[in-house]
Amino acid sequence: MLLTHLLIQSQKGVQGIIIVNSEGIPVKTTLDNSSTVQYAGLIHQLVMKARTTVRDIDPQNDLTFLRVRSKKNEIMIAPGEKEKKKPFSHDF
Repeated sequence: MLLTHLLIQSQKGVQGIIIVNSEGIPVKTTLDNSSTVQYAGLIHQLVMKARTTVRDIDPQNDLTFLRVRSKKNEIMIAPGEKEKKKPFSHDF
């Protein structure tokens, strides 16, 4: 996991990475504490809604990746069984 973390962080435009447990509690981060808590809470809610939507459509299916793009930012989320990796990138 450390190698993956370093590879993601080294990519151009990546602002930070947050790794959370299944309850949405950050276990590793490259961001400051305030940003980590804010992003982790909001993203956890989004992931739970997206996962519920996918399962409502097909109970045998599950959310494997979620990408959110805006004009300035992109958030990529890879939910897993035990943890989720959340790289954040900014293009300014």
